[in-house]
Amino acid sequence: MASVTDNLARVKEAISAAAIRAGRDPGSVILVAVSKRKSPAMVREAIAAGQLDFGENYAQELRDKMREIADPRVRWHFIGSLQKNKVKYVAGKAYEVHTVDGLELAREIGARAEREGTRARVMIEVNVGGEASKSGVDPEAAAGLVEAVRGIAGVELVGLMTMPPFEEDPARERPYYRALRELRDRIRTEIGEPAALPELSMGLSHDFTEAIAEGATRVRIGTAIFGARE
Repeated sequence: MASVTDNLARVKEAISAAAIRAGRDPGSVILVAVSKRKSPAMVREAIAAGQLDFGENYAQELRDKMREIADPRVRWHFIGSLQKNKVKYVAGKAYEVHTVDGLELAREIGARAEREGTRARVMIEVNVGGEASKSGVDPEAAAGLVEAVRGIAGVELVGLMTMPPFEEDPARERPYYRALRELRDRIRTEIGEPAALPELSMGLSHDFTEAIAEGATRVRIGTAIFGARE
């Protein structure tokens, strides 16, 4: 079985190749290694191989891993659904929160970050596929939420995130990623800020090359690095 180190090398090579094919700088795409339910030992192996961005889906697991690993070089990303009563484990601690899906959550994150003496970098999660089983704001409501979140003290809104409907053929997911990029571009035009919302968090182990082709700046990859979840 391939090691975490070997898997990381392959994934990073594929990310670089996908960026170059899209006419982009490979450095414009950040690999977020999804370490949920993976041991600190596996995370440490990835750190030793040069990986410093990690994604966690559960607030308390994020808290516990941050305490156990305690490496100041590491940037922790929160990428799961976040309940307001769990914000205390994330805001002011995670480098970015990718999954803000409502104004009240954003306000709670901002208030907690202010108490921590910092600003929380956040993204708004958009449900591009309209799936009832998934979190995220409807695309039609995204611009209004962007405007409201931008006015919250303690919050820095840096982009949009999505999780499209799963397709066996990853090429069929590409239109959803294109839709998120085009939504971001429309919002930029509406607010008159061409450099707003620079980050697009989209792309998983099976479809990250398609996401990069459509402008992803964060790809969230777990299985291809750490193996299938138990």
